[in-house]
Amino acid sequence: MTAVLKAVVLFTLAQLFAWFQLNSQYMWEWWRGKAFVSALVWGIPCSMFFYYAWTTAADAAGSVWSARFIGSSVGIVIFPILTYALLGESMFTTKTMICFALAVTVVLIQIFF
Repeated sequence: MTAVLKAVVLFTLAQLFAWFQLNSQYMWEWWRGKAFVSALVWGIPCSMFFYYAWTTAADAAGSVWSARFIGSSVGIVIFPILTYALLGESMFTTKTMICFALAVTVVLIQIFF
């Protein structure tokens, strides 16, 4: 279980970097039109976190499917939180809250089942 928790932490960091890589342009005007700079600054660490998260999750769970479910679900949890907190977009729609709850459930199943 410790390895799965480590994978969740690594996926969380990867998703944080991915969010900033894609959304910095909406937070700060300076980032607009700087795809290459964004790829270097945010993309390289993002890729490394995803690589190690995937390896850790797949090895711990014995399945790349588990890694896929954990990674996707962590992303579904992280995205609305950051989008709400930093961009001010509502995450409190029925659809978003249902998806958020399902994603949390998938992560918990992967950790504890």
